[in-house]
Amino acid sequence: MEQEVIESEMILPTHLRFKKVQMHEKYPKGQARGRHWKHLKQIIQAENYQNYPADEPNYVNIESPPSMHPRKQICDITGFEAPYSDPRTHLRYANTEVFKVIRSLPNEYVQRYLALRNAAVVLK
Repeated sequence: MEQEVIESEMILPTHLRFKKVQMHEKYPKGQARGRHWKHLKQIIQAENYQNYPADEPNYVNIESPPSMHPRKQICDITGFEAPYSDPRTHLRYANTEVFKVIRSLPNEYVQRYLALRNAAVVLK
């Protein structure tokens, strides 16, 4: 059995080839290591955005056409995406726990939440 172990050690190389490459061999001094990220200021200087038309959206101006996707409904309490809406208070909610909180809120708090969303509705 010892002979098998000795023979197997002879078959394996003493060092592994893929481990031979060192960082200083792969990237000589002064050479960039991988992808170089540019800051916004560098992008603006390199692209000469002052020569672009003013109505075309780019990094400098934030004017762009309206989105073609529907607006996401956001929960008024938690800020998560809200697939549900309470028919009595018209507040949006994300899950059952938030629904319980909404139903326990006084009327004046419900009005404040609706006013934050610019959807102030007079509840009766």
